[in-house]
Amino acid sequence: MYKKEKIIIAGAGGIGKAAGLILAEKQEFDASIYIGDINFEAAKQVCEWITAGTSSLIQVEPFFIDPKQTTEEMKFVFDSSDIILDCLPGSEAPRMARFAREFGLHYVNLTEYVKESEEVVQIATGAETGFILQAGLAPGYINILAKYLAEQFTKKYKTDFFEEISMKVGALTNITKSPHYYGFTWSPIGVATEYVKDAIVVKNGIKQIIPSLSDTQSIIIDGIRYEDDFTSGGAADMPEFFANKVNSLHYKTIRYPGHYDWVRTQIQELGSDENLAIPLLAKMKENIPHVEDDLIVIYASVMAKDEKNELHLLEKSMKIHPKQVGSYKLKAIQTATAAPLLECARLLLSGTYKGPILQSMIDTKEFLNGPFVQYIYGSMSKSEKVLADLHL
Repeated sequence: MYKKEKIIIAGAGGIGKAAGLILAEKQEFDASIYIGDINFEAAKQVCEWITAGTSSLIQVEPFFIDPKQTTEEMKFVFDSSDIILDCLPGSEAPRMARFAREFGLHYVNLTEYVKESEEVVQIATGAETGFILQAGLAPGYINILAKYLAEQFTKKYKTDFFEEISMKVGALTNITKSPHYYGFTWSPIGVATEYVKDAIVVKNGIKQIIPSLSDTQSIIIDGIRYEDDFTSGGAADMPEFFANKVNSLHYKTIRYPGHYDWVRTQIQELGSDENLAIPLLAKMKENIPHVEDDLIVIYASVMAKDEKNELHLLEKSMKIHPKQVGSYKLKAIQTATAAPLLECARLLLSGTYKGPILQSMIDTKEFLNGPFVQYIYGSMSKSEKVLADLHL
């Protein structure tokens, strides 16, 4: 057990409540939890929900995050805590990071927003506490998994130059239908934003910015055909980390066949709007339902040549389903996002990391074999057995 920790979860939405429940149920920390939100009633309800859903005696208290000023209550909570788990919208990340820097707290966030992430890096530079960015599923887990595969490839084949590194994630429903072939399982504005903002890739050995949804391809995983395409944010800092070490690197979002054609039709009808995410969001919400029964599909691969110039592929795929945690069944997107967030919190509270920490800087084995990641994703010692080493 660690020493008594006070953990702030900023944001009383689906991921924040899941993180609080897993933290209470797993009890890897001897901790108390503050749940903060701009809607105090929502924060209060989440605290009651967590307390009712677990047999642990963990202390969970709500507080109000004033959107315009720093209240005395906020100062008290920040001053008496150890870490902020930022589950608020990405636009709030710089503000939460400033609180962490001002009050000497560790900080972890989830956002794929590039501009805000760059601002957090600036805020965290030189800090004595650690700031881990983009610590959810994608960006987050998928990047660390891809880096781990690259490390294993190098160890086995004695090469550190790769032909291709591929990262793919899909937050899907178990059942879907035409014309959109999709259901919202997480933030609709997050979906719309990743479809219209540019993606960062490595192509022909050069880091490039390309339009999202510009290369729909088919992929078959466990006998099921999906489609994938470029979307923004999911690559984290992998393009920079693997610079001069890879010919092609990309992140793609997995969807059912037909979805991307439908989205492109909506975008064409909307025309060239400077803030296209908002009208696209409206279009999608008119047609696409919210669905509770969800599924996460994950795929990562590394391809390169060995010393004999023979091509090999190391790859891993998995599916995450809803999971019973305490008295509640959590959606797959909740657990798959909250577990990496909590794992990063564990790493920070161990005192190993300081300043801004990007995904490439995280110890892959320590992360992938950590208790929170194992709880949702399974142990890597077992998972390694299903890695496919294909001699092409």
